[in-house]
Amino acid sequence: MLFRNIEVGRQAARLLTRTSSRLAWQSVTASRALSSIRQQVRKAPSFSFRTSASTRPFSFSSPVLRPYVASESNPMESRLKTSKNVAYWLIGTSGLVFGIVVLGGLTRLTESGLSITEWKPVTGTLPPMNQKEWEEEFIKYKESPEFKLLNSHIDLDEFKFIFFMEWIHRLWGRAIGAVFILPAVYFAVSKKTSGHVNKRLFGLAGLLGLQGFVGWWMVKSGLDQEQLDARKSKPTVSQYRLTTHLGTAFFLYMGMLWTGLEILRECKWIKNPVQALSLFKKLDSPAIGPMRKISLGLLAVSFLTAMSGGMVAGLDAGWIYNTWPKMGEQWFPSSRELMDENFCRREDKKDLWWRNLLENPVTVQLVHRTCAYVAFTSVLAAHMYAIKKKAAMPKNAMTSLHVMMGVVTLQATLGILTILYLVPISLASIHQAGALALLTSSLVFASQLRKPRAAMRNMIITLPHSSKVTSGKILSEASKLASRPL
Repeated sequence: MLFRNIEVGRQAARLLTRTSSRLAWQSVTASRALSSIRQQVRKAPSFSFRTSASTRPFSFSSPVLRPYVASESNPMESRLKTSKNVAYWLIGTSGLVFGIVVLGGLTRLTESGLSITEWKPVTGTLPPMNQKEWEEEFIKYKESPEFKLLNSHIDLDEFKFIFFMEWIHRLWGRAIGAVFILPAVYFAVSKKTSGHVNKRLFGLAGLLGLQGFVGWWMVKSGLDQEQLDARKSKPTVSQYRLTTHLGTAFFLYMGMLWTGLEILRECKWIKNPVQALSLFKKLDSPAIGPMRKISLGLLAVSFLTAMSGGMVAGLDAGWIYNTWPKMGEQWFPSSRELMDENFCRREDKKDLWWRNLLENPVTVQLVHRTCAYVAFTSVLAAHMYAIKKKAAMPKNAMTSLHVMMGVVTLQATLGILTILYLVPISLASIHQAGALALLTSSLVFASQLRKPRAAMRNMIITLPHSSKVTSGKILSEASKLASRPL
């Protein structure tokens, strides 16, 4: 009986060898499973006798095939991978930032930003709750330069409208702080974020806090009569501080969105290493190099164009020339208008150029128009170039570039209509949202052409590179072989 068992074991081993030669072993997991089966056969696996003559006297016990577990074979994954939920949270929070930027534009367009003359981060959360509190708040506003010089005609009901515009804007900012800080702490403590992402979150938290201080710093410039006198300005916020406030919001938005998109990409790569390596090969292609630089250039141009729009809003420069394509009856304003010496503050006139570039409404509008032309032609040229290099471009990047071409066309149209119709609030607000939409499309495009981090690339290389269909088929065949009676 012992010799018979040994002979049967040898037959089983030969059967497994012949069968394995017919399969395409592409999975590391399947190879290990088959090795385990062979070892069990050689070691005289357990068998059971049966009394029925119609059945074989014994059968091999089936080994347990364990699927691949990335964290066991590659401990680097636990340190590099961040949960998808973190990505969804960041992208959702960036949507809130998008909303507050649009709301801030409405606050500026309705001239509501100076209606709240105090900064109370905690107690200012609630609005006035009764008639007495409303009257007290209105008295504070009456002491501001804006009321004395521009809004002395408004009553309490009109004041309530501009108050609520600014109050909602500030409340939205507080909500973003809570929505960001609390989940960030939870994700970090529960180790759902990698060290790389934790550094990003820490930086974004600091930027979020800075944004609150910059907002009040901006408002204060419109409440201080001395600053208004120094600028020779009507009661309004400084265009420098307004643009700084806008730029900080844009950086915060870009940081959240970029990090969220990066996490989603890396999770996708870990899930499908074969597809990831194919993408890496395409991103490493020399044909993509110039396009990657172009994408970063488009992102920079979109940002600078939006910031020049912030200067236009701060100076109310959209009201100066309401014609297009000409400015008035000429293609360009006269040199006397563009470089007006009245904007100089030094006796030697050495500040003539930069003062006019940043403080002269005529020059600022021309700069914004020029930036818009550069942005449109740059996207158009990049789009045409990418079509020629379509074979080398990732498919999702081409889709993003098509979207960007549509967004920049719509944004240019909105800008022209905003000027021609004398800056109506609805069009101006949509135009500002369009600036952020253009920045979004350029950021998505740039992120899709970005090469993977070195640590992530090295980790992806160590993962088993096999297609799901082939691996599943091999594991199924191995299981059948292990359980087949001899």
